Amino acid sequence: MKVASVPQTVDTARLLKRLGRRSIVFVGIMGAGKTVIGRKVASLCNLPFVDSDHEIEKVSRMSIPELFSAYGEPEFRALEERVIERLLRNGPQVLSTGGGAFMSEATREVVKRRGVSVWLNADIDTLMNRVSKRQNRPLLATEDPRAVMERLMALRYPVYANADVMIHSRDDSKDQIASEVLLGLTKHLAARRRRKRKAK
Repeated sequence: MKVASVPQTVDTARLLKRLGRRSIVFVGIMGAGKTVIGRKVASLCNLPFVDSDHEIEKVSRMSIPELFSAYGEPEFRALEERVIERLLRNGPQVLSTGGGAFMSEATREVVKRRGVSVWLNADIDTLMNRVSKRQNRPLLATEDPRAVMERLMALRYPVYANADVMIHSRDDSKDQIASEVLLGLTKHLAARRRRKRKAK
């Protein structure tokens, strides 16, 4: 079995130093791979991994579909904002967020202050292949889930594009995608540091 390793071009110690108390925050639509890749990145960086949906289920003692059914999407989104804001006080960590979380301006602002955002950008065929394997997607509980997904992509992708780093999520190994995330973070943090120096 091949053992995964961080590419030689990524200095995780330097990356973590530049990250400071900020968290690495994965954003993207359902099925983009935020949890799988987030866990891998957390492992490579020796950081704790947190899934905001799991935290929401823990504090509410209800599943995401149950929350949608009982309270509707607006109430769920308000709870999601509060949970993510609380979680981001605890950096550094790797945080995977729900597909609609980054659509909230308040959440985008707290991520900007306390984290570095990574958008996992996937195409429609990749997404549908992945989400068809799970039945816990309340927004896709419809006769034409592909049409719903396409509408969500049209609405959300321009907002996801505000993330600090964009990585193409595809059916490649999670090691490869995670390595690309680390490279993207390294470049972003180095560029941020250069901008700060110029501003002084």
